[in-house]
Amino acid sequence: METDQISLDKKYMRRCLQLAQNGQQNAKPNPMVGAVIVADGRIIGEGYHVRCGQGHAEVNAFASVSAEDERLLPEATIYVSLEPCSHYGKTPPCADLIVKKGVKRAVVGCIDEFAEVQGRGIRKLRDAGIEVTVGVLEEECKALNRRFFTFHRLSRPYIILKWAQTANGFIDDNGKALAISTPFTQMLSHKLRAEEDAILVGRVTNEREHPQLTVRQWEGPNPKRLVIDRQHPLNLEVLHAHHIQSLIVEGGRKTLDSFLEQGLWDEIRVETNMRLTVSGGTSAPQLPADAEVVAQHDYDGNMIISYRSRLAPRPISGSPI
Repeated sequence: METDQISLDKKYMRRCLQLAQNGQQNAKPNPMVGAVIVADGRIIGEGYHVRCGQGHAEVNAFASVSAEDERLLPEATIYVSLEPCSHYGKTPPCADLIVKKGVKRAVVGCIDEFAEVQGRGIRKLRDAGIEVTVGVLEEECKALNRRFFTFHRLSRPYIILKWAQTANGFIDDNGKALAISTPFTQMLSHKLRAEEDAILVGRVTNEREHPQLTVRQWEGPNPKRLVIDRQHPLNLEVLHAHHIQSLIVEGGRKTLDSFLEQGLWDEIRVETNMRLTVSGGTSAPQLPADAEVVAQHDYDGNMIISYRSRLAPRPISGSPI
């Protein structure tokens, strides 16, 4: 049975995660972060990282505290979904701000794996005499910024392989393009595009289907459009240099297999039209043996299943968690 304090810590960390998601479009290339300040049994301030180059979540949370509640800060707890930064970037270190504000306790969802942080923010707080709890809803906090972490840990984008297939496992109709998605699931695909930095297809798919690869049925920016073939292979170093943190691969069977064979994937999304079959065609790729289901949704007969690898890299060694 959870103690009252652990239950409260999880409650306020969930609020941090809710707030953090509001920065999904504009916080890039920075991570999404939410912060909540609690005192006297209530939230007295909260905020999230709205836009890269502007105030971080902690700054916005302290700024939202009313003048009459400032007196409560010495007994307050600040909850942050990601370790407060400890270095000077486009803004001053948030760890310094927390120390300056004099809060009693800090609760951190997960350690920041970015090279200039990696536990330094936690040490600053503890050295200042602030009680620090680390790892509350840790997996959820890591999952929220899995693109950011993958980019910095592996020096490449977070890679999502995506395809649609018939009920009997084909991605086309005897070599001809086939409408497998419904209008609703197509909208969800466009929503995904708005959330990711780049999208890729192979030359054959590009020449055969002339896909626009744009956001037409959702609000948001179009992902960077990439087409590859043997003469123009994907260069992950170039994508990293251009700060592309996430990549959708929507190519044909050969393109998808090239990523699967190299183990270059972090997530796989498969849409299956359970009411559609064809007599033959190109078989859908085989799922890797280490793929495990993390989400499954039925949208009026079209099943979308998301997989992630059981062997995905864990947090860096030496983490103070």
